[in-house]
Amino acid sequence: MTAATSALQRRDLAEAGTQLEAALELAEHFSVGDPRLARTLNNLAYIYRRVGRYYDAEPLYRRAADLHEETLGPDHPNVATVLNNVASLYQLQRRYDEAEALFVRALDIRERALGLEHPDVATSLNNLAGLYHVQGQADKAEPLFQRSLEILQKAHGPDDQRIAKWLFNMSRLYLAQGRFEEARSLEARARAIWVGRVGADR
Repeated sequence: MTAATSALQRRDLAEAGTQLEAALELAEHFSVGDPRLARTLNNLAYIYRRVGRYYDAEPLYRRAADLHEETLGPDHPNVATVLNNVASLYQLQRRYDEAEALFVRALDIRERALGLEHPDVATSLNNLAGLYHVQGQADKAEPLFQRSLEILQKAHGPDDQRIAKWLFNMSRLYLAQGRFEEARSLEARARAIWVGRVGADR
């Protein structure tokens, strides 16, 4: 697992996959309920998804979700994390109805387990909004983007680098709707945050 993390930092997906496959062979022999098995399945599925091996990724994600549900219960945030990953995979495959159901369930788990203003809830809101956006459902996407942005600004402040990503997402939504001035305004704010962060790091 450590070697896989190091390979990911170098952006060597092939090596990361090799190391995680070896880790999975070991994890299969751990005692029942050992969290490392579910974690390894989830991480290997992520690599498969990144390299386009979607049909290899899905059963690993599904198994990781089942293991988390069995050991932690169906309403644990770790279950939501894996469900979110499966939903992202379905979105890539244009299995939009299945993706929506899992994004909604992940959001519900996080809201109940973590509270309505937790940053992970903002992530779920953004993911669901992104799904609606790619389907051209701006009326559903916009309020979710806005709520997610409000949560992040409250948690991290208005000039945090993480806010820039959400501003770009909302600007793309406005651009698709022909709301050009609003899109340009959000993009300019996102760029200002990014430039300010880079300057602060020097």
